[in-house]
Amino acid sequence: MKLQIAVAALSLSLLACGDESDATSSPVASETPVVAQSAAPAAAPPPENEPAQPDDYSPYAGDDFPRRVLWGDTHVHSHLSLDANISGNKSLSPTDAFRFARGEAVETPNGTTVKLRRPLDFLVVSDHAEYLGVMEGLTRGDEELLQDETARRWGDQLARGDPTPMSEFSRSLSTGEKLITNPLFEQSVWKRVVEGADAQNTPGVFTAFIGYEWTSMPMGNNLHRVVIFRDGAERTSQVLPFSALDSDKPEDLWAYLAKYEEDTGGQAIAIPHNSNISGGMMFQEIMSDGKPMDRAYAEARARWEPLVEATQVKGDSEAHPFLSPDDEFADYESWDKTNISFSIPHQDEWFAGEYVRSALKLGLGLEAETGANPYRFGLIGSTDSHTSLATADENDYWGKFTGANPSRERWKRPLVPAGDLPYLTYEWQMAASGYAAVWAAENTREAIFDAMRRRETYATTGPRMTVRFFGGWSFDDQDAVKPDLAKTGYENGVPMGGVLPENPDGAAPRFLVSALKDPDGANLDRIQIIKGWRDAEGELHEKVFNVALSDGRVVGPDGKVPLVGSTVDVEGATYDNSIGAAQLTTVWQDPGFDPNERAFYYVRVLEIPTPRWTTYDAAIYDIDLPEEVPRTTQERAYTSAIWYTP
Repeated sequence: MKLQIAVAALSLSLLACGDESDATSSPVASETPVVAQSAAPAAAPPPENEPAQPDDYSPYAGDDFPRRVLWGDTHVHSHLSLDANISGNKSLSPTDAFRFARGEAVETPNGTTVKLRRPLDFLVVSDHAEYLGVMEGLTRGDEELLQDETARRWGDQLARGDPTPMSEFSRSLSTGEKLITNPLFEQSVWKRVVEGADAQNTPGVFTAFIGYEWTSMPMGNNLHRVVIFRDGAERTSQVLPFSALDSDKPEDLWAYLAKYEEDTGGQAIAIPHNSNISGGMMFQEIMSDGKPMDRAYAEARARWEPLVEATQVKGDSEAHPFLSPDDEFADYESWDKTNISFSIPHQDEWFAGEYVRSALKLGLGLEAETGANPYRFGLIGSTDSHTSLATADENDYWGKFTGANPSRERWKRPLVPAGDLPYLTYEWQMAASGYAAVWAAENTREAIFDAMRRRETYATTGPRMTVRFFGGWSFDDQDAVKPDLAKTGYENGVPMGGVLPENPDGAAPRFLVSALKDPDGANLDRIQIIKGWRDAEGELHEKVFNVALSDGRVVGPDGKVPLVGSTVDVEGATYDNSIGAAQLTTVWQDPGFDPNERAFYYVRVLEIPTPRWTTYDAAIYDIDLPEEVPRTTQERAYTSAIWYTP
């Protein structure tokens, strides 16, 4: 580590964009809608006695790199999702979800008015394709839907409080048996979805993506993907969502996406989530048919799945202490007792196929064997909220389902009724997480989608910290303090999500990294760079480097760093920023680089400890929580990786 800087307060634009004149690139300024300006008249020529300015006088005239970090949620369910509707969200539509994300106040099914403290820049309403709109259609008595016998029975059972429809829905996802088939109804619901998103989409101000969730659950394991379209209703209305009842195999979903692009000229991607409860199936070294992965399969996965959702309400999927025993921060909001169906106890052999860091390492090995890396993906976070409310704030947490809206009792409520399930997960085990951060040139569907495809993204567990990460061969220590850090990064390296070009000199790469605290949040504890590599014998390795530390701490001879401490008052659910740093920046060079070894590097930024949502509940409702319920959290960001391939 060549340089560490902890600065109490610097201009937001210095870090976020490196351009003091571009106020819209700061996290605060991006909340303000951008008003389109009319074209200015052509400039008059200079008087004859004044020389014209040279064409290249402005140092920013040729810049085309992204200067704005945009915040969003790619995974929110409305009352059109069967499970969201059955669990109590019967009134909040996709339009309400978009309105809430834009910063408008909405009323929840229990009559409470809610509003985001800070609006988001973009949102994907990702309702389940399986039985999309069926429960909502039964509620309003849709005549077309009621022609189906199963739909009529479900309506009668739900009216009596019979939970059978939810059980049949879950079994249907596991078996692939489609219980309701009604193309005319499906077309009418999808038409409402795409036209509703178009109505809420305001280029330059707020982006409303068209999307849905493909909810594959083979053998009760999670293989879910969120599908996002780059396009509007003109193209997306030409298709219907491809559901897990059409096929539970990812390659069939990829074929659907390829056909969509071929037939419409549009673009689409799929984003896996909750690998942590996939029964080890999300990141395998084999294909769906059980055969060893080949190059075509690896290339297809990399093509259609450029991102992975690394953190959300059902736990964190970045790393696990079973796989990373030397990483003291690996055990964050872990869900590791069962698979998603709560039916099978967790098996140790699942871990390697469930966590992002492990998958990044597996990708290096598969690339060496097949010639393509299926797991060269970027990282985002999102909520998976089924309440229509995209909030990941610890002090404004509204649960995964409407039944877990804030209350005195919610912490001890089972996520799902016990029924015949051998394992229970309780609300207190849910995480108030997360958000997707995207570096884009403008707030439009096209710019954000393109940034996702090139993986220039990062995940946070909720805070809106601003993170830049560049890799190159020529960064020096002074680059960390230059006033236009981003410009330096793009001119001399590749950003997060990129691949390092060859370096004929064989010197070790250097990484330029900067992190600025959430302006409304906690100070920063540290910046870490996580490296993974494949050695000459084919063995996979990882190591965590503490590259920038707050409060004058240094790495000890044993490689450890003293904890930053805590200012959390558990009884009052408060903290202060008397410890930590507002900003951390550094240039770091890999001390163990071997030019013959495949490697990846990504950044993890940690905040100082803050109260967890359960602590806010305890303070508000005067609850005496048991010891097993966590009271503090140390929130974080994970960037997309930068890869090196010899």
